[in-house]
Amino acid sequence: MTKPNTIRGDWEPHAGRLADELAAAGKLTEPRLAEAVRAVPRHAFVPTYHQQTADGSWARCVSVDDLASVYANTALITALAPAATGGTTVLSSSTQPGLMTRMIEALHLIDGARVLEVGTGTGYNAGLLAHRLGDGQVYSVDVEADLVELARQRLAGLGYHPTLVAGDGAAGLPEHAPFHAIIATCAVPAIPWAWVEQVRPGGVILSDLKPAPGAGSLVRLTRRDDDRAEGRFDATYAAFMDLRHTAGNNPAGFRVERDHDRAEYRTTSLDPNTPWASLLVWFLASFDLGPEIAYGYTLPEGGKIPAHSDTVPTASWIATPDGSWAEITLAAQNGQHEVAEGGPRRLWRLIENAYDTWTDLGRPGWDSFGLTVTPGTHTVWFDQPDSEHTWYLAAPVDDGEKFGAAGRAV
Repeated sequence: MTKPNTIRGDWEPHAGRLADELAAAGKLTEPRLAEAVRAVPRHAFVPTYHQQTADGSWARCVSVDDLASVYANTALITALAPAATGGTTVLSSSTQPGLMTRMIEALHLIDGARVLEVGTGTGYNAGLLAHRLGDGQVYSVDVEADLVELARQRLAGLGYHPTLVAGDGAAGLPEHAPFHAIIATCAVPAIPWAWVEQVRPGGVILSDLKPAPGAGSLVRLTRRDDDRAEGRFDATYAAFMDLRHTAGNNPAGFRVERDHDRAEYRTTSLDPNTPWASLLVWFLASFDLGPEIAYGYTLPEGGKIPAHSDTVPTASWIATPDGSWAEITLAAQNGQHEVAEGGPRRLWRLIENAYDTWTDLGRPGWDSFGLTVTPGTHTVWFDQPDSEHTWYLAAPVDDGEKFGAAGRAV
């Protein structure tokens, strides 16, 4: 599909270089999609973006001043807002182009396919899809009405007119269903059943499943029948911002006081960085930890707070809303780290158990795990759906989009 070039500037060589780099990296193999990467100007959708500086603040950058950076295979932060707990939170971004193309290719689109994108953002991904499939085949929804309108204007300025809707992406767009594929550029704690209902039998859903903060990755599901969708996690880890049901800031977090005077102490040989260095361990642990987890690093008393300071943390910590917490020293003595735990549960023990499980399974990668979704359950499995190693999320009857109890299926 050829569209008129209405954007001035010497951007085409940069777009061509990006397409070549993505192809060389194996992230862009379909000729029609490569044509879209060359033809759709990314900087038209991201005229400005925000870049974090060394002191932790944010600087506004103008895209035409540095087209090489805009057409690099990197994510660009496009919208910020004050965080409920102080500081700044990211509201929207332009996804890393190589992740966009890899996800689009994972849909195995054919001419005439109808696609729903959940998370319009800047509109660049919708532009790639519209160039590949045609305006009438592409639908996109985002909770931020102002972002949807901006995307609509920028797409129209390039001659693209996909259907864009402001609304809760968890509900999909039932008035335009069925779709051949749904692609979500946001993280969800569970796959909304509305998405399964809105894809055709044999249709595909591709989304970032995160049942807890940072715990999960991309999963590709195929609708098998009226009451089941099933598939595997992608081999490569990916992370998106959380889907929000209402416009505005991300929900406020929680705070748990770590009372060391009442803590229980022991030692561990497990690296305190394991949950973040081995993300599959964190994922498996999340089924026991629960959907709400806070975590971070402890700074020495009087240490600076900005993330880019030179202060070296002394420990890592995790906490859950029930008041449970664990703090593990980064320094080791004779290979052992000190663990302080408080509250009703021993959280670091749950991390150790998840690490042991992952090790016993042979330290598999993401694509060794899969997911089966029914109207009432999400079941994560190892190797095959009938595996003896399964974990589950159970959906409350009154809300299929917010999942409650998590645990190991036995």
